[in-house]
Amino acid sequence: MVLFASYNRVQPGDEADSFTELSLLRTETIGPQIHKFGGRMIRWAGDEVLLKFECVVAAVRCAIAFVEAVSRLNDSLPPDRRIAICIGINLTDIIVEGDEIFGDGVNIASRLKALAEPGTICISGAVHDRIVGKIDFDLIDLGPQDLKNIIRPINVYRIDVDVAMRLVAAASAGRGSPAPVRFDDGRAIAVLPFANFGGDADQEYFADGITEDIISMLAGWRAFPVIARNSTFNYKGNNVDVRQIGEELGVRYVVEGSVRKSGHRVRVTAQLILTDTGHHLMAEKYDRDLTDLFELQDEIVTTIAGAIEPELLKFERERIAERPPRRRDAYDLYQRGMFHHYQQNKADNIEAQAYFRRALALDPQYPQATAALSISLSSAAMTGWADDADARFEEARDLAERAVVLDPRYPNAHFALGLACMWTQRSQRAIAAFEVAIRFNPSFAAAHVLLAQMYLYAGRREEAIRRAEKGIRLSPSDPRLFIWLPALAGAHYQMRHYWEAVEAGRRSWSLNRNWPHGLRYVVAGLGQMGRIEDARAALAELKLMDANLEASARVLRRNWSDPADVDHLLEGLSKAGFE
Repeated sequence: MVLFASYNRVQPGDEADSFTELSLLRTETIGPQIHKFGGRMIRWAGDEVLLKFECVVAAVRCAIAFVEAVSRLNDSLPPDRRIAICIGINLTDIIVEGDEIFGDGVNIASRLKALAEPGTICISGAVHDRIVGKIDFDLIDLGPQDLKNIIRPINVYRIDVDVAMRLVAAASAGRGSPAPVRFDDGRAIAVLPFANFGGDADQEYFADGITEDIISMLAGWRAFPVIARNSTFNYKGNNVDVRQIGEELGVRYVVEGSVRKSGHRVRVTAQLILTDTGHHLMAEKYDRDLTDLFELQDEIVTTIAGAIEPELLKFERERIAERPPRRRDAYDLYQRGMFHHYQQNKADNIEAQAYFRRALALDPQYPQATAALSISLSSAAMTGWADDADARFEEARDLAERAVVLDPRYPNAHFALGLACMWTQRSQRAIAAFEVAIRFNPSFAAAHVLLAQMYLYAGRREEAIRRAEKGIRLSPSDPRLFIWLPALAGAHYQMRHYWEAVEAGRRSWSLNRNWPHGLRYVVAGLGQMGRIEDARAALAELKLMDANLEASARVLRRNWSDPADVDHLLEGLSKAGFE
């Protein structure tokens, strides 16, 4: 990973002044940031610097830090003395000779730097693919670019860090004490800088990196406005009451936490707090062995974000459901629909669909409500709550495709598309849609589990177990857990791990007695083990929801690619006495 940057005065001026200012920029800003993000300086000549990084995300974060630092410096300088910085980043193999590096990768980074406008960062497509969803800035596709002395066109993306900062500065210019912006009735979230309690100043970047990654990951949900790091990092090192932060930033929720390292262990804590009352909605701690810091950082961030999401969404929909209905409020209608959707029964499913349709009548361009309606229609069709299942699935697919068009980066839109394709024999497209949802939101527990289900249908059983366990681990107390556990049960069953299949199926059944899918594996697993008496009670319950073996076979054959897998499941059910 190579980063090429150049910096100079925007307008020509006194050379002595220029030299002094740029020298200070180098020693007081650029140098410390290189150290902070783990970069290695390869060449520093005049107003250009070439850096090498082992981690692509760290390189991009370092570049963003450069631009932000220059922007803050420019705020204190008159226009004729301001500094322009341009950065290019490329991910490639390089040739190392002593303290120098060579190759097309370095040349491409240099050309990208030349292509960048002041205050922006140009990155190659290879960099883009590694950082999508991991930084809190839009990536603007500039398309294939012909770069000087580079044989093939290079896909280029631009990160407009400085533009975003200028817009924020312009919005608050001229106000002595700006009033907080209220995002959709205050339903925004701020992630405060995680405190470094280990006493190791060199590890400060680890705590900052966790904070920045959580901000990026939460922003990737596209369901809640997330305050940018530039605003939340103003509170770093200050002991400020969350109520004050809620007022100043106009947010309802705050995430705060700490990092404490001791020897070869690290403990990270995280709390989700309601700002108006100070009430903790979630408080967790994570103890890990120190191995690869960046890999560890990714794991912890994904786990924390996965724990925050269900608690936040649950509180928000219950908050809306408990208050008197508002008139002509699409968000209010959407959240009421979500409250009914999560009850997981036919009557509430119908009610949820009605609320989503009312929300879309008010705002036809609302991607959240569009995706939610698609998911509720798929749920109704796959559970037998709809008279014409095929029509509902097709409508769900149309809505999901529309949601993707409305917001191509909204993870739940791709999840909705995957769910609809899953039940309309579009297996490869379903897998691709779930994978995209996970790429945009790596902590998307439901997408991990549904991808596991698709792997199960495709005969990829060991992958299905790993993916299902990861999804369940990301959200172990999720209200949808009873829906997810059958994926784990099915993979174990097909691998002849009958007892594990029975245990996962029983857990699903215990969480929701109206959901038959886990119960099928309880009955079939006990049947395969010859424990017919033990299967009797479960079989009686299954017969209340599944009319007969033939009806179950029709449902199962809709998805499984290998008829032998269906026959294996039907065999277990038949051995237990299901006819």
